[in-house]
Amino acid sequence: MPTLCLTSAYSITASVNPPRAAFSDLPLGHTVGRPHQPEFQRDLLRRALNAAVNMDAPGTIAATGVTWDSDGSWKRRATPTGMESEEDASRDGDPGDSRNVRVDTPQYQYESDRLAAGSGS
Repeated sequence: MPTLCLTSAYSITASVNPPRAAFSDLPLGHTVGRPHQPEFQRDLLRRALNAAVNMDAPGTIAATGVTWDSDGSWKRRATPTGMESEEDASRDGDPGDSRNVRVDTPQYQYESDRLAAGSGS
């Protein structure tokens, strides 16, 4: 059976390059929506699975069209920069993006973390 990654973090998903993924514009931690809304959650899962049927290229990320709210106001409340979308947030040089640039080498907060991970560099 093919696998499908259901994600609400577009830039992170794109960086790990899963075989196939379905993106919904929802806050992290709420990948299938708000709690206690089974109809919303079922609709989202149907959309994601229907998108997967048409994926024929590895690394495809399909948008489900599902959003947390109609005007994107949750993003302005959830992030200090008020970024409009995950795709916008992943752009290099975005003046509203205060995150560090992604790099391919592991980053450690403490030297003990690097040593625990067995990283010699």
